[in-house]
Amino acid sequence: MIVKVYAAALQGISATLVTIEVNCTKGIQFFLVGLPDVAVRESHERIISALQHSGYKFPRFRIVINMAPADIRKEGAAYDLPLAIGVLAAAEQLDSSKLDQYMMMGELSLDGTLQPVKGVLPIAIKAREAGFKGFIVPRQNAREAAVVNELHVYGADHIKEVIAFLEGKSELQPTEIDTQKEFYERQQLFDCDFSEVRGQENVKRALEVAAAGGHNLLMVGPPGSGKSMLAKRLPSILPPFTVEESLETTKIHSVAGKINNNTSLMAQRPFRSPHHTISDVAMVGGGAFPQPGEISLAHNGVLFLDELPEFNRSVLEVMRQPLEDRMINISRARFTVDYPAGFMLIASMNPCPCGYYNHPERNCLCSPGAVQKYMNRISGPLLDRIDIQIEIIPVPFEKISEQRSSEPSALVRERVLNARIIQEKRFEKYKGIYCNAQMTTKLLHTYAVPDEEGLQLLKNAMERLSLSARAYDRILKVSRTIADLETSEHIQPSHLAEAIHYRNLDREGWGL
Repeated sequence: MIVKVYAAALQGISATLVTIEVNCTKGIQFFLVGLPDVAVRESHERIISALQHSGYKFPRFRIVINMAPADIRKEGAAYDLPLAIGVLAAAEQLDSSKLDQYMMMGELSLDGTLQPVKGVLPIAIKAREAGFKGFIVPRQNAREAAVVNELHVYGADHIKEVIAFLEGKSELQPTEIDTQKEFYERQQLFDCDFSEVRGQENVKRALEVAAAGGHNLLMVGPPGSGKSMLAKRLPSILPPFTVEESLETTKIHSVAGKINNNTSLMAQRPFRSPHHTISDVAMVGGGAFPQPGEISLAHNGVLFLDELPEFNRSVLEVMRQPLEDRMINISRARFTVDYPAGFMLIASMNPCPCGYYNHPERNCLCSPGAVQKYMNRISGPLLDRIDIQIEIIPVPFEKISEQRSSEPSALVRERVLNARIIQEKRFEKYKGIYCNAQMTTKLLHTYAVPDEEGLQLLKNAMERLSLSARAYDRILKVSRTIADLETSEHIQPSHLAEAIHYRNLDREGWGL
């Protein structure tokens, strides 16, 4: 008897329908075809044990299982449940009349317990698109899959529950969540707040500008000046997730297995902070079987690189293209995968190897030329892609000991959100552009044109600091954001002056 059970395979952050065809005939052999990997082939032993502990016998027939389409590689143990159900149905130990109504995924323990799997959200989206009535998953994955509307999601703890449900002997209750309510309730829950920061008003202003326009930012300062502390508070002033952004980001984290059990949509923008020993593949994604890298996990959020010069140069250089295109393309011999990579790059570094160059109280112990050599670890093209470069000095004791709280993140976030609303209206006709940092050269000539006084100021700065053409564009983008924060229709010389001030590393004599 031939039966069909339905599952899905992940490709990037999307899913492809997989039809599991099981045929039982006379004999005692077992064949699993359709390009399964080692983990899928090992399901045979897990299925035998799970069925035995559930009161069923593994059929002693010649069993041929085909996982179609056969040219797509099937990975992981998530196919255990549909394979086991298909074997029972083909051996006529299970009523197969309802199998065409449900997609199912789940890893089996040896006792038949269902274990959570990765990538449930994009698979649930595919199940709805394919017209399935329901989706059966391990209970820990049910809330994640239930985000998808117009699809009944059933969470089960054991394969016996799934069998009884398919035979109509018992009911599984569909998982229902109020996605909108949960999403908006958790958007304001932050562990860190700007009100806890003493001093550093100029750096907080730079972070506000960066958040308002989606600009990349680099902080340069001695150890203990607050670089990491400030970076960790940036998500608290970024605009709240839209449902579309949250869904896309949740899909990426789901595919990578980074979603906590019993979690639905992500409500806060991701903040990723990889260690400087990270490899190229871990940063951009890939591997023998491609997975999203840190730049994709930071999509719609923040990628924080602490101690930037300590990162391998090749790791930093592979980020240049994603910083411009907001997408990373992973190519292999058999397939190509695209992962979104629209992130804000926030980096920090010491000004020199000893950390005290330009320190107001401590002397730098580095040898002549060491500062410039240290800075040269970061390539010019990468620095050009960082719109805001701000120097930080340590906070004096008088500021640290103040009991008065600083401006809270909620107030800063309100200004940032107002600036983003202005930008959304400005770019509503342009697909894929939502903030000033994404403006093309053509859009710069339309929306970021300074007056005569501003042009002269910009010309003097370009000549004095020997800025590149890309740095010129960055200054215009940042000045447009500053104007938006002040709800100014035109860029004023004061806006340009502040934007030029944020090119600290271009300053004449830096590091010499």
